[in-house]
Amino acid sequence: MSQFENFNQERDGLRYPSIDELTDKSSSKYKLVIAAAKRAKEIDASKKSYLEKTKNSKSIGIALEEIIADKVKVADDE
Repeated sequence: MSQFENFNQERDGLRYPSIDELTDKSSSKYKLVIAAAKRAKEIDASKKSYLEKTKNSKSIGIALEEIIADKVKVADDE
């Protein structure tokens, strides 16, 4: 396996969820980022997810998966 192939395998978790799926969940990408960061901190502290199974192992990826699954709502105070 080449070094490039190994690098791509290590980054697989960053490909999901896609940005297209996420932008449908909030009118502001900034609010989306803040909501995901807050939820990731909660996941780090509790070691628990609202989802039974996740594709990501890092808390930020899990938080984004929860947003897509509508387990976490992004507050759009417009």
